[in-house]
Amino acid sequence: MLDVGVIGAGALGLMAAWQLARAGCRVRVIEREPTVGGLVVTSTIGGGAIERFYHHLFRSDRRIIRLIGELGLADRLIWGRPPTALRCAGTSYRFDTPLSVLRFPLLPFHDRLRLGLVVAYLKAVGEPSRFERETAAAWLRRMMGERAYRVVWEPQLRGKLGAYAEQVSMAWFWARVHDRSSSLGYLRGGFGQLYERLAVAIQQRGGVVRTGEAVEWIGRIDGRPAVRTRAGLEQFDQLVVTLPTALFLRLAPELPTAYRQQYLSASPHLGAHNVVVGIRQRLQWSYWLSLCEPGYPFLVLVEHTNFLPPADYDGLHVLYLGNYLPHDHPLFALSDAETLRQLLPALRRLNPAFEESWVREAQVNRAPFAQPVVTPGYRERQPPFETPWPNVWLANMGMVYPHDRGQNYSLLLGEAVAARVLAAAPRPALAAQVG
Repeated sequence: MLDVGVIGAGALGLMAAWQLARAGCRVRVIEREPTVGGLVVTSTIGGGAIERFYHHLFRSDRRIIRLIGELGLADRLIWGRPPTALRCAGTSYRFDTPLSVLRFPLLPFHDRLRLGLVVAYLKAVGEPSRFERETAAAWLRRMMGERAYRVVWEPQLRGKLGAYAEQVSMAWFWARVHDRSSSLGYLRGGFGQLYERLAVAIQQRGGVVRTGEAVEWIGRIDGRPAVRTRAGLEQFDQLVVTLPTALFLRLAPELPTAYRQQYLSASPHLGAHNVVVGIRQRLQWSYWLSLCEPGYPFLVLVEHTNFLPPADYDGLHVLYLGNYLPHDHPLFALSDAETLRQLLPALRRLNPAFEESWVREAQVNRAPFAQPVVTPGYRERQPPFETPWPNVWLANMGMVYPHDRGQNYSLLLGEAVAARVLAAAPRPALAAQVG
């Protein structure tokens, strides 16, 4: 029987482990955090389960929708059309239907029409190869016009990507438009339950899922993949690493120098900084509010309970104040209390009646590797599943290209790397599985 280790119990690692366990492998999953789910890790607000980093589904996310059904959660998947808006010049404008785009008053009508037609074109294009060598900034300026870029897209790119705003690939922007739907899905009770069930399914197939156990070293002993945790050394026939590439290189210091130099800084990541706030009144009317005016200490406000009912959270209205930031940004170094002192006053710009006494609960969440920065030529800079070490495989969220990060594409990547592991397994090991 093939003995396979999987490092990381996020969506990718758990899906890979489940596929391998179903194929008859003996699987051991090692996760640093105390719970499974990766960036979908869940806490509570008002007694209701809530992700620490906002999540929803699109209609195009077919693999995760199917998995939800496979694991018996289809009755908890709800769909709706909560409003998405832009905040520009002190006003929030709905911006999620063709009619709302045509009514957007901050652009001349012909610019609105041009913007809408280009968005329709991007949704119709099936794959992004024609966009891979150009930046989004250059393409959008040329195709939508300077005014549409300056008013609508430049503030969002700068808010999300900071210094990388003018460098991001148009292929990345294509994915942001092409894969999205106006209908959004959410797993009532939180997506964490999906990954808890997936972990149970792995264990029912004889696998082991260990949480709260950090990997300290990855290497080889006598030619076999090996890892070290505080519990000691263990070896495997095959090892699947689902960590960010930079972290894999840090934990595997004996990898060949050429490989390390090729991929160490090939694709930078931004960290996620996300504050979840439970307040006693509704703040504003939209679900997703992109901030296209300066002066906010966060790039997006997601009022989760303009999609899910506040009754799910003991009557609290739940907000996400989201940021993607470089690892050395000062916000990452602040205490939770100081973070709230800096961020909460900005809510008065969205609702002058807001008072900090409305806040009943608040959580500050940080993740260092959340958003890969996709620049032109990104495909060629990504490492393959195969590493220089036989039987050691690498798959991570930065490799879901051309699609953007997301649960659905992490699950598909998990299936893909599991298939490669099985295809490369020695025939005797596969025969033992079938037997």
